[in-house]
Amino acid sequence: MVSVGRTLDAMSKENVAVVVGAQGVIGRTLVDHLSALDDWRVVGLSRRPAESGWGGRPVRRPTGTPAPSTERVRHISVDLLDPAASRASLAGLSDATHIFYAAFQDRPTWAELVEPNVAMLVNSVRAIEAAAPGLRHVSLMQGYKVYGAHLGPFKTPAREDDAGHMPPEFNVTQQEFLESSAGSWTWSALRPSVVCGFGVGNPMNLAMVIAVYAAISKELGLPLRFPGRPGAYDTLLEMTDAGLLARAAVWAATSPATANQAFNINNGDLFRWREMWPKIAGWFGLEVAPPLHMPLTDVMADKEPLWRRMTERHDLKYGYQDVSSWRFGDAVFSWDYDFFADGSKARRFGFHDFVETERMFLDIFENLRRRKVIP
Repeated sequence: MVSVGRTLDAMSKENVAVVVGAQGVIGRTLVDHLSALDDWRVVGLSRRPAESGWGGRPVRRPTGTPAPSTERVRHISVDLLDPAASRASLAGLSDATHIFYAAFQDRPTWAELVEPNVAMLVNSVRAIEAAAPGLRHVSLMQGYKVYGAHLGPFKTPAREDDAGHMPPEFNVTQQEFLESSAGSWTWSALRPSVVCGFGVGNPMNLAMVIAVYAAISKELGLPLRFPGRPGAYDTLLEMTDAGLLARAAVWAATSPATANQAFNINNGDLFRWREMWPKIAGWFGLEVAPPLHMPLTDVMADKEPLWRRMTERHDLKYGYQDVSSWRFGDAVFSWDYDFFADGSKARRFGFHDFVETERMFLDIFENLRRRKVIP
């Protein structure tokens, strides 16, 4: 474990963050947040080349804080499933001090998720720690899968010290790797609920699911129907704002007391779709009709030609594949059981930020409209 004195001394120098998975919802927002801080430089890693802008929601910068520049943010394209390519591509990161790991590769089954997602973490950490003698901390993004939330009803509120469940589960295996590898560096594991923010081409993007579904409903002159399982309309759940998660990640990575700990990170409020859905519909100028269970992967499968017409008429900037996360939407809207965790451990350790979930959704929709993602 790193001593408090060593950590505080090290933190007086510039920090160099390597954000792994920098093109996703979590990674983009981390890049935006870190690049707005005076004492950080950022390297973003992703398989895809970087876009012209990192683009998350607008960052609130303190007076006098410079906007991100090419000197403070750079990108490396790398295939983290290839150990040799990872070592070669990341060999130049000798000044890296922190890793923020937010990469994910989707697979059809829970068991198939383990191998690629563990391999990417192992390859990135091994390559960077070999290149960077001053590496101090590795931050891992997890989720409520640690508690078995994806399998069915689980104990709520979930707590960080709850008993584990039968493997396979890649989040758990990833944490075990960090626990067994830490020595000169420490780790933290952040466990958000459904993360909402800006991102395109992402398989896990609930805000985009709702926004595109609502836009298409409006185009067809339809009310906004909740498409999930009947019981899901009334269960209690929570979300995690991507900006809140970014702030929590930096807090956990730089606070001596948080070393080698896991933390649930959520907005701080609970809601039911029955209450939230009409507010979302109202923002889009839509009426609400009674829920009707209709898997979005099925009913949205033929909507690409319609989206192309909408794109031309409204001068939208992204194709249908970039804005489609229907499988993930179906998963979230199938939760006919309570889905929330206890966030008090983070507060006890000193993180007190919160976000109102209704405001979060509406801000994200406004951002998507401003960026010409939706009409």
